Amino acid sequence: MDDNNLGHLRKSYEKNNLDIEDLKGDPIKFFKAWFAEAEACSEIEEPNAMSLTTLGLDDYPKARLVLLKAFKSDGLVFFTNYLSEKGISIEHHSKVGLSFFWPPLERQVIIKGEAEKISNIESDKYFDSRPFGSKIGAIVSDQSRVISDRTVMEAKMEALKIEYQNKEIKRPEYWGGYLVRPICIEFWQGRPNRLHDRVRCQLKSGLWILERLAP
Repeated sequence: MDDNNLGHLRKSYEKNNLDIEDLKGDPIKFFKAWFAEAEACSEIEEPNAMSLTTLGLDDYPKARLVLLKAFKSDGLVFFTNYLSEKGISIEHHSKVGLSFFWPPLERQVIIKGEAEKISNIESDKYFDSRPFGSKIGAIVSDQSRVISDRTVMEAKMEALKIEYQNKEIKRPEYWGGYLVRPICIEFWQGRPNRLHDRVRCQLKSGLWILERLAP
């Protein structure tokens, strides 16, 4: 067999089905229900891991995994360094893509939306809840910048651990949260023979329009 041929990697999806009626016209509520099932599934280690796709200054899209930290009636929240590559990309082009894939449940959720910074108060509250090491790490890392060696970060980390011992660590101004307001949410449920269930929910004039898509 040709070493580059991956056609033998094949799986039949047979665990569940999805109908438009299941959503009851409320995709946000339905997402929360699917997320709760993913969170309860012992085979899924990080149900809140999601792919974030942004459009860079070079006009190329780039996807990377980030962690969902909250979802609200108006969107989904994640945190990062505002001066990172993703932060600069969002500043340049606020339209982003999010996607979740939960293989044990044979489910995927694809979201299109616009990202905006959350309030400083909200970012402060989340930063204060982080472990000591994570707070220090946010200060240590000049995220997405070229560094000469890992030891540069490790030395800075150790120095800051001593400096901030028994001291309050305040959130850096360049670090905080984004809210992604969805305009389109697509739910994908794997089905046999590649005839997967796809339901697309598009927000138009304040109302969600639900449609079934061919797989």
